[in-house]
This record gives sequence, C-alpha cells and structure tokens, in this order.
Amino acid sequence: MISLLLSSAFAFALVILVTPLAIRYLRSRNIGQFIQSEVAGHMHKQGVPTMGGVVIIVGAVFGYLVAHYKLFTFGEGFSFSSQPMDDKALLAVLALVGMGLIGFADDYTKYARKRNEGLSKRWKFLGQLVVAGGFAWGAVRAGVSTELSFIRPLGIDLGPVLFFLLVLFMLTATANGVNLTDGLDGLVAGSSALVFGAYVLIAFWQSRNPDFYMVDGALDLAVYGAAMIGAVLAFLWWNAAPAKIIMGDTGSQAIGGAMAALAILTNTQLLLIILGGLYVIETVSVILQVISFRGFGRRIFRMAPIHHHFELKGWPETTVIIRFWILQGIMVAIGVGMFYADWVGDPGSIVP
Repeated sequence: MISLLLSSAFAFALVILVTPLAIRYLRSRNIGQFIQSEVAGHMHKQGVPTMGGVVIIVGAVFGYLVAHYKLFTFGEGFSFSSQPMDDKALLAVLALVGMGLIGFADDYTKYARKRNEGLSKRWKFLGQLVVAGGFAWGAVRAGVSTELSFIRPLGIDLGPVLFFLLVLFMLTATANGVNLTDGLDGLVAGSSALVFGAYVLIAFWQSRNPDFYMVDGALDLAVYGAAMIGAVLAFLWWNAAPAKIIMGDTGSQAIGGAMAALAILTNTQLLLIILGGLYVIETVSVILQVISFRGFGRRIFRMAPIHHHFELKGWPETTVIIRFWILQGIMVAIGVGMFYADWVGDPGSIVP
C-alpha cells in the first residue's frame, strides 16, 4: 500500500513542479497548438504550448521507479533497499513510452510544418505496429495469458497470432480513441484518472487474491497505475480550462497505450470497453458521422467527435467537460462493480 502512495505522490510532485518550466520552455520555442478554424470558440487556444504529454510520461515513469526504492522503514530507521520490478509492469511502461514517442513524432511534425497535419496514417500505423509487436512478444515471454478475457479469461485461447492482432487492435484503438477525445481542456486528463484509478483497484485486488485471478505481478501493475493517476492529475492542474498547456498527441497516445496495456496485463481486455466507455462513445460518434455523411450525405451530429456537437448546441466548454467526466465516472463505477460482483458471486471466492 505504501508503494502505491509513494508512486502516485512522486509522480504528482514531479509533474506539478516541472510543468510550469515546460510551459515557459515551449513558449520560448513557439511550440504551440494549431487549431482547426471550423472549431468555433477554440481559436483562443491557438499557440497554447503543446507536447505536454512528455511531462506526463516522465512523471509516471519517475513515480513508478522511485516507488521501488526505500530510504526509511518504520521500526528499522534509515536504510537503503530496493524492490524488483515486475516484467509485466515494465511492459506497461514500454506501451506508455512507445505510444508516446509516436504521438511526439506526430506533434513535432505539426510544429515543423506549422499546421494541424502530423504524421501520415501509414507512418503512424507502422509505428503503432512496432510498439504493439514488441509488447505482444514481451507479453508472451512474460507469461501473460493469450486467452480472450472480460473480467477473467473466458477459456478462448487465441494463440500467438490472434493474440498479436488483439494487442495491435487494443493499443491502436485505445490510443486513437483517447486522441479523439482530447479536444477540450482537461477532458482526457480528468477522465483518464478515473480509468487508472479503476485499474489500481483491480490490480491491487488481484494481488490480494492471487489463487483466484492468477495474475503474476499484479501489485506492481497497481503501483504503475498509481503513478499514472498522480501524473495525469498533476497535469490536469495546468490543463484545466482555460488550459495553460495541452498534452497533444504525445499525451493522448501514451495514455491510450497505458490503458490498453493494463487491460491486457490484468486479463480484463473486454472490460476496458466499459471502463473506457467515454472513449468508445467518442470513437463511435466519429465512425457514425463518417458512415452517414459518405453513405447518405447527411450528418448525424453537428460535428464529430461528439463533444464538439454539444459545444455547437450551446453548451459551455466546462459544462461539456464536467458532464463527460460524470459519464465516465458512471462507466468506471459499472465496470468496477462488475469486476467485484464476479468475485463475490464465484463459489471459490471468500467474501470478507
């Protein structure tokens, strides 16, 4: 439990202190956000420092690493000791950093071109393929189950090839879903904190009931999740409307990769659809809009993703953000409730 608190606290402290320095540096280099002219009411965000996701990544990794070292132990005094890092948690770090690098390349390309056009779809997908491939290979080597899972494995073994395809789909779909949602100040930072909080609870519960869930390294995954909470909440301090810094694709891609990694490593792959329900809704709104417009020449929404639809209906930006946070909180509560209900309802569990 102490390692969870340390991980989150160190990540939060680093991000909240370093972000103002990052803001000043990015402003001095004129590294700012490019806004689409058709997004009404957002032109004031033009030039707001972007690529803030770098700070989130550094803070989360720092918090996770520092939590494995101790300088003081109650009852023993000062003494230096370290705890081993689990292979699965290191894989989650790989997903975070790897997807973040792809997002950084996209953000930097926009900056270099001085317009809102980053990497081509081909290069972005190739990068995601490399990260997913490395993650899938490492997961199999680390003993991660290749079975399809919801709250627990469903008994459907996908095998290495289908498992690789599943990993590729989950990493890319989640990263792109979070990226689509990242259109309002603080929307992703606040909503993702709820999802990472859910995974801290799930992974910690799995670590307390190893015979029931059979997820090795679950406690270390909880430590990693706690670091992500601290990092995104500290970033939200500066990213809340009106944002002083924007996470960019660097942050949204990294956060999506981290979520997908936790879902795969905790054997809760399909549960992510519920826990990350807001990102599913945002993605589906874009898909429906494209199908409707190209197939029938009509738009279902005034603008997609759906958060822009409500803005164009007259909702203030902060109203959309808070209501979407509430929606995400409900989805997380449902997902965590389903996870716990499965444990309580199984005759092999021991209800406290």
